[in-house]
Amino acid sequence: MNTFGRNFRCTTFGESHGPAVGVVIDGCPAGMALAEGDIQPLLDRRRPGTSPLTSPRKESDRVEILSGVFEGQTTGTPIALMVRNENQQSKDYEELREKFRPGHADFTYHEKFGTRDHRGGGRSSGRETLSRVAAGAVAIKYLAARGIAITGTITEVHGKTDPVEMENEILAAKAAGDSVGGIVEITATGCPAGLGDPVFGKLDALIAGAMMGIGAVKGVEIGDGFAAARTFGSRNNDPMTADGFLSNHAGGILGGISSGQDIVVRIAVKPTPSIARIQQTRDIHGNAVEISVGGRHDPCIVPRIVPVAESMMALVLIDCVLEQKRYR
Repeated sequence: MNTFGRNFRCTTFGESHGPAVGVVIDGCPAGMALAEGDIQPLLDRRRPGTSPLTSPRKESDRVEILSGVFEGQTTGTPIALMVRNENQQSKDYEELREKFRPGHADFTYHEKFGTRDHRGGGRSSGRETLSRVAAGAVAIKYLAARGIAITGTITEVHGKTDPVEMENEILAAKAAGDSVGGIVEITATGCPAGLGDPVFGKLDALIAGAMMGIGAVKGVEIGDGFAAARTFGSRNNDPMTADGFLSNHAGGILGGISSGQDIVVRIAVKPTPSIARIQQTRDIHGNAVEISVGGRHDPCIVPRIVPVAESMMALVLIDCVLEQKRYR
């Protein structure tokens, strides 16, 4: 399952400490203007080492278009995008060769495959999301030309909603060798009604799956989400008039199909599992050991996950837009 999508198919590749990471996009329509400059701004928002709130790993994250574009236009053939890793420090992870980091995928990858890349987590590293953002940037440009815009905002960090308090929570956790999580809201505006398929292809199910496919995400709400379970139908329904809807408790999706309103999604992001504080764990031999994770890690992944979530929303929507062409 390294490929996402039905019509706009993205296959990601690469590991955190390998030579490069990237994505191959199959199904992008021909004739769209595309250059590295269209992709780079979104990658820069995800890039580490840009502030004290993120990992100090220094990567330029410069994207290269290897195929699928000729004379500045997409050709309809597979688009290969690659970013070379430049600042790996694999020696920082040598202690983890035989130890599992609590809260990480080390143990489960080992159980599934019988082996794992201990250098930064390999494919389970957050660096894999760079590939999604590169593909998402292409999808975002295609959607923008059709009036669909996607924005993400941080609404909460460790229970704090004021931006200054959010920053203070992150810095305090960093100073303590710990980490914090938070909540991000993603909104898609300009979506036409009719996107998504009934029953098993519901738009909200596709979005939820895409968001939960981001490693640090542990919960998804669409519209009022869990709050809908604590209210009445008379208040949760969105009344309609000749001029449109009067509210948007449904988050822009009814019966698994877009209603034409804003699509509103919130994701719960867990604290970064790689922390310096001493924790209990086990090694590959089954022995109980202690661990303190060194290396360079985000004290809070929330700021850098925003463009990732925007990209996953875009990948779902472009897939649905292309699918809708079969119906009308």
